[in-house]
Amino acid sequence: MSDNVDENGKKTYHKRASGRALDTVKRHSKDHGLKLFGSCFCPFVQRVWISLEVKQLPYQYIEVDPYKKPQSLLEVNPRGLVPALRHGDWACHESTVLMEYLEDLNEGAALLPPDPQDRAHSRLWADHINRHFIPAFYRLLQSQSSDDQPTLASELHTELHKLIAAAHPEGPFFLGAKISFVDIQAAPWILRLGRVLKPYRGWPDPEPGTRWWRWVDALERDGAVGSTLSEDALYLDSYERYAGE
Repeated sequence: MSDNVDENGKKTYHKRASGRALDTVKRHSKDHGLKLFGSCFCPFVQRVWISLEVKQLPYQYIEVDPYKKPQSLLEVNPRGLVPALRHGDWACHESTVLMEYLEDLNEGAALLPPDPQDRAHSRLWADHINRHFIPAFYRLLQSQSSDDQPTLASELHTELHKLIAAAHPEGPFFLGAKISFVDIQAAPWILRLGRVLKPYRGWPDPEPGTRWWRWVDALERDGAVGSTLSEDALYLDSYERYAGE
């Protein structure tokens, strides 16, 4: 399915963002003390990137090839994984930790609500996304068994419905009218349901008018989310090897 090949005709992977994400990369290419090291196809990077865009913080985006682990990345994260963040002389990694760090700077739009109980509620469901929703997504994507895929799809539906049931009843976002921490935690994988799981595993579109449809529609329309999105073909190509197509 992929047309992304090298000069020898071998499949390769995307090393550069496209579409609206490429425009954002260009806008944030100048040197800055706050640097995000990322890769265009990585959903964990996209979490941190959306956070920066929601908060409207000044930053520099640095596209790296994590498979080759350039020295500039290893200096920030010795494991050579993205996302990684450098802020002055300080460096850190892991997407949820980086989102918490950006929130703790107390700059820009808040991602977590002010009420302690609402904050705990958000952290609880962010943990659900990391422990249950994302693993279920990858189990379905990576399954090569047509016999197992219906069960795995059902498991993903179950974890998703738990998340929807915990959300604000009207929304459209998790806590209500504004995008927040939980939305950003889940957004890269929610966006990939239609862009990746639909073509590879037959994942259904949201039913119009439902709470789930309103949430997906709000994410698709959100300016900060959209500014980190590449063209659909990039995601389709990038996940081809996971899907075994």
